[in-house]
Amino acid sequence: MTIVSYEDAPVPIRLDLLEAHQRAWQRLASPGTWLTGATRVAIAQEVRNAKQCSLCVERKAALMPYNVTGTHDTVSDLPEAQVELIHRLATDSARLRRNWARELIESGLSEEEYVETVGVACTTISLDTFAYAVGMPSREIPMPVDGDPKKVRPTEAKQGDAWVPWIAPDDASDGDRETFGPGVSNIRRALSLVPAEAHGFFDLVSNQYLSAEQMKDFATKFRAITRAQIELIAGRISAINQCAY
Repeated sequence: MTIVSYEDAPVPIRLDLLEAHQRAWQRLASPGTWLTGATRVAIAQEVRNAKQCSLCVERKAALMPYNVTGTHDTVSDLPEAQVELIHRLATDSARLRRNWARELIESGLSEEEYVETVGVACTTISLDTFAYAVGMPSREIPMPVDGDPKKVRPTEAKQGDAWVPWIAPDDASDGDRETFGPGVSNIRRALSLVPAEAHGFFDLVSNQYLSAEQMKDFATKFRAITRAQIELIAGRISAINQCAY
C-alpha cells in the first residue's frame, strides 16, 4: 500500500481525502489496463516536467501553438507522441483539437493508450494541484509496481461524438452503469474506453469534489462550505483554465 502523509499540511486534511489520495497514488503506480506501472509513473514524472519544458513555454505564449515546432524536454524514454500528449495536457489543455488527437493515435499511440495516459496525467495534475492549493510541496511519486497490463478493451465501447470510442449510456454493463449509464454526464464517460481508469479517477473526484449522487442533492451540505460556494470556486477555476465544458 502506498503511504501518503499530510503531516506537513498547514490545515487539517479530511480522512476520506487522505484515503482517496492513497488509493490514487497506489493505482497510478500499479499496472493499468494498457500501460505498465513503470510507464504510468513516467507519465506522472513528465506531467511535472512539462512546466519546465522550453517548447511548452514557447507554445503557451504563441497565438497559434500548432505553428510552433520543436522537441520537448523530457525526463523519460516515453514515445514522442505520448510525451506530446502529456505535455499539452499539463500546459495548454484549453487549445487541444480533434485532429491533433487523431494524429497522435495514427502515429502509433493506440486509442486505449491515449485514454489511459490522459487518465494518469489528470490524476497527477489533480493530486499536485491539491498539494499546491493546501500550501504543501507535491508528494513524492511512488515507485512503480511490477506486473503486466490486462489489455482488455470493453466490447461496449463504440465511436461516438467524442474524439475516441467510449461507452454509451444504454450500453453500460451492470458494473459500469453508475459511472457510464443513463443520466450520466459526458465528462464521466470520457475515459470509459478504459473503464478501470475512469472508475479510479472518479473515485478521486468524488472525494475532492462530490460524488455523482451528492451532485444531485442541492439541499444537503456535504462539505465545510456550501454547494453555492463550491460551484463558485469551480466556475472561477473553469474560467481561468478556459474549460468550455
